[in-house]
Amino acid sequence: MLHSGLRGKGRWFAFLGVLACSAGAAQGAELVAASAPVSALDSGDIAWMLLASALVMFMTPGLAFFYCGLVRKKNVLSIVMQCFMILCMVSIQWVFCGYSLAFGPDKCGVIGNLDWMGFATVGSAPGAYAPHIPHRLFAIYQMMFAVITPALICGAFAERMRFSAFCIFSLLWSTLVYAPVAHWLWGAGGFLGTSTGCLGAVDFAGGIVVHINAGMAALAAVLVMGKRRGFPHQISPPHNLPVAVLGAAMLWFGWYGFNAGSALGANALAVNAFLATHVAGAVAGFVWCVLDWVKFGKPTTLGMITGSVAGLAAVTPASGFVEIPGAVWIGVGAGVVCWLSVTAMKAKLNYDDSLDAFGVHGVGGIWGSIAVGLWATQTANPAAGVNGLFYGHAAQFLIQLKASAVVAVFSFVASWLLFKLVDHIVGLRVTPDEENLGLDLSQHRESGYTVID
Repeated sequence: MLHSGLRGKGRWFAFLGVLACSAGAAQGAELVAASAPVSALDSGDIAWMLLASALVMFMTPGLAFFYCGLVRKKNVLSIVMQCFMILCMVSIQWVFCGYSLAFGPDKCGVIGNLDWMGFATVGSAPGAYAPHIPHRLFAIYQMMFAVITPALICGAFAERMRFSAFCIFSLLWSTLVYAPVAHWLWGAGGFLGTSTGCLGAVDFAGGIVVHINAGMAALAAVLVMGKRRGFPHQISPPHNLPVAVLGAAMLWFGWYGFNAGSALGANALAVNAFLATHVAGAVAGFVWCVLDWVKFGKPTTLGMITGSVAGLAAVTPASGFVEIPGAVWIGVGAGVVCWLSVTAMKAKLNYDDSLDAFGVHGVGGIWGSIAVGLWATQTANPAAGVNGLFYGHAAQFLIQLKASAVVAVFSFVASWLLFKLVDHIVGLRVTPDEENLGLDLSQHRESGYTVID
C-alpha cells in the first residue's frame, strides 16, 4: 500500500512537473515573441506578386507570337528578335536607372532622382509603394511593365525598321518617355497622380502609362517612317493565324498578372481586377466578331483576337475601380471604337500602322482611361474612394480627360523627336532591297521557315 501510494504521489509530482515545464515554455515563447521584430511582409502577397511578375514577363513573348503571326513570313523572326531584345535591354536599363527615374524620390513631381540607381537601397524590406512585399519585388514587377510597353510599339513599324535604329530608339524612349510618364501617374508626388496637390488622375494598371503612351509613340512612328513598300495592295494577309491566336492567348493569360497583380497583394481587389479584366476582354472580342460578321459577311479569327486584346487594353486602367457592369460597357466600347479605328479610320486617313498598335492600344487606352471617369465606383475599391460621372462625381471624368490628353501629346511629340533623331544618326528604314528580301535575312541572316547554309 505504501509503495502504491508513493507511486500515486509520483504520478501527481510528474503531472505537476509537466505543467510547470509547459508554463515555463509558454512564458519563454511569449518573451521570444515579444522581443522578435514584427514584420509587415505577407507571405501570401509575396507569392502572388512573384507569380504576377512572371505572368507579366510572359506577355512579352506572347506579344512576339501575336505579332509574328500577323506579319509576312519573311519578317517573322525580326519581330521575335525585337521583343526579346527589349526584354533583355530594358531589364538592364531598369536596374541601372529606369526604376529610380520612374519611382525614385523627387522634389518637382516630374521625374525621380538617381538615388536608387543600380537598385541601391532597393532591398528586401517593404517599401512605401507596397507595404506587404519586399521593395525589390515591387521593382521587379514594375520592370515587366517597362519591358512590354516599348515592345507594343513594334507593331506600328513592323517589316521596315533597321534593327540598330530599333535598339537605339527603344533605349532612349524607355528612359526619356516611359520613365517620366510612369512617375507622373504612379510615382510618389507625380504631378498627374493622386498625391496631395496633384491632378488626381488614376490609372490602375497602365491605360495611360502603358497603352496611351505606347499607342501615341506608334502613331508617331508610322507618320515619320511612312508606309511599307506596296501598301496596301501588295501587302499579303497574316501568314500564320494559329500562331497569332497562340500569342493572343498568352497575352490574355498574362494580363491577369498585369491587372490583378496591380492590387499588389492577394486580396479582394485583385479578385475584382481579375474578373473585370476577363469580362471586358470577352465582351470586346465578341463585339468585334459580330461587327465583322455584319460588315463583311463572315466572322473572322483575326477580328476575334484583335477585339479581345482591345478590350483587355481598355479595361487595364479601370480594372481596379469598376464593378462588372462597368467592365461590360468598357468592353463594348472597346470593341466598337477600336474596330472603327482599325477598319474605317486607318483606311480613311491612309496611314500604315502595320499591326494596329495605335488603333488597338492607343485608341483602346484612351477609351479605357476616360471610361474610368464614367464607371469608377468606390464599392470596387473602397481604399481609393474614386467615383466616376455615373456615380455622382463628374470631376473625375474631366481629370481623366486632362491626364490622357497631357500624356498623349507628350508621348507623340517626344516620340516624334526621338524618331527624327535616330533617323539622323543611323537611319530608321531598311533599304528597298532589304525590305523586299525581308528583315529576317537582311537584318539577322536567318529565317523562320528555311535553312540558311
